[in-house]
Amino acid sequence: MYTVMNMSKTFEKLQVHLDKIMAFETARSLFEWDDQTIAPFEAADYTSKVIGIISDEYMKALINDDVRKLLNKLKEEKEQEQLTDDEKAIVKELDKTYVQLESIPPEEYRAFNELASISNRAWAKAKKDNNYEYFAPYLKEIIEYKKKFAGYRAKKGEEPYEVLLGDFEECFKIKDLDIFFDKIKKEIVPLLKKVSQKSDTIDKSYNYLNYDIDKQRDFCRYLAGYLGFDFNKGVLGESAHPFTLQLHNHDVRITNSFIEDNLESAMFSVIHETGHALYEMNISDSITQTPVGTGASMGMHESQSRLFENIIGRSEAFWTPIYDKLVDTYPDNLKDINLEHFIKGINKAEPSLIRTEADELSYSLHIIIRYEIEKMIFSGEADVDKLPELWNKKYEEYLGLTPPTDSQGILQDTHWSYGEFGYFPSYAIGSAVASQIHAKMMEVMQFEDYLLEGNLTPIREYLKDAIHKYGATKNTNQILKDITGEEFNADYYVNYLKEKYQKLYNLK
Repeated sequence: MYTVMNMSKTFEKLQVHLDKIMAFETARSLFEWDDQTIAPFEAADYTSKVIGIISDEYMKALINDDVRKLLNKLKEEKEQEQLTDDEKAIVKELDKTYVQLESIPPEEYRAFNELASISNRAWAKAKKDNNYEYFAPYLKEIIEYKKKFAGYRAKKGEEPYEVLLGDFEECFKIKDLDIFFDKIKKEIVPLLKKVSQKSDTIDKSYNYLNYDIDKQRDFCRYLAGYLGFDFNKGVLGESAHPFTLQLHNHDVRITNSFIEDNLESAMFSVIHETGHALYEMNISDSITQTPVGTGASMGMHESQSRLFENIIGRSEAFWTPIYDKLVDTYPDNLKDINLEHFIKGINKAEPSLIRTEADELSYSLHIIIRYEIEKMIFSGEADVDKLPELWNKKYEEYLGLTPPTDSQGILQDTHWSYGEFGYFPSYAIGSAVASQIHAKMMEVMQFEDYLLEGNLTPIREYLKDAIHKYGATKNTNQILKDITGEEFNADYYVNYLKEKYQKLYNLK
């Protein structure tokens, strides 16, 4: 809970409402965790009613005359003078959320939350059964709600998709993303083509042998702890699609998913989710359980997971102290695979169908495909029933591959089942932001030496002090400006990828 000495009397009154709002939000998050991890399949239709009621109560706790009056008063200059910087940030964020929700009729908000709970289960079944037609009716309803909600909130002349993008990253508009993705297509697509021609020079057949799942679980738990995941403040579970969820900075939950004939999948998923978890665990006690007690944006959040997953987790320096432990876990499969071979294997680049399994070089193309399809959905250019064909066409265009099944194509991600349109660009933004932050860290610390020593504490502490502890009191560009002296600059990402893959594949 947020506490501070000499709290403004008006803010003190708001705090009572904040506590109630956060309690309902926490309850809703707990149901989400349960639903995706251990809840039985047939629970969804019934549990969705409970989620709907909690969502309704959350909205009532936030959208009411008392909260509105307190927010209006706290925005006055005289009141602002009495607030700390954290309190000002809390008021600003709560006011933003208030404006967003106030425009949505309560009965529609409740109905949507019930639908999202059922829709996610429908997606899971459709993916398992490779049956897009089963999921399509739910997706249509989700999209209609999101269009309607975006319409309620849109300013004059603002596109619905622009509104949805702002829910995840306020610093990037459609025009900014178009420029960013055009740069990626121009710089990275030609490089990927050159690399693809030499992809058979790296053999990673070892990755697709059978790897006992219980041993995978043990090694992934070790990896999470090695990176700094605090099991006294966190939980590691399992779900169909790995994710991170936080109730507050002392209760952060991550999940993983295991594939018997793919060693890398679970390892890099747990590294990715641990990056998210460290962010949440390191948020200051003074702002946890408040509207700013989470990451600055999804773009900044993804920068932390991508930094750990790729820049750290795929480096030779990271694996040098711990590779023997992995070999000892699977001696029959890895005894003839030395560290150099393994590093080349985990960095091998070639077009693939599954976003979460994609290499660093081709990853952003997966995001561009989703971004372009989402824009088409919300501009009315895409028919939901024909999305699999559109998806496959774009995979052929950008990656030269056609998904053989919908489970490996349009159904591979869970995001749309929850209505999280506008989320995907954050992954690419995060990768670019990670490169920009990494470039600065290489200037101010012995980054690789720490990894070689197996000492990640200085790296974690730097990220905590520069980014994590501030939560959402700053936005992405403010954090980047404070750390690097400039706002978002995609050149760091392009340069990082070029340097890495030209060296890996001996390209001129």
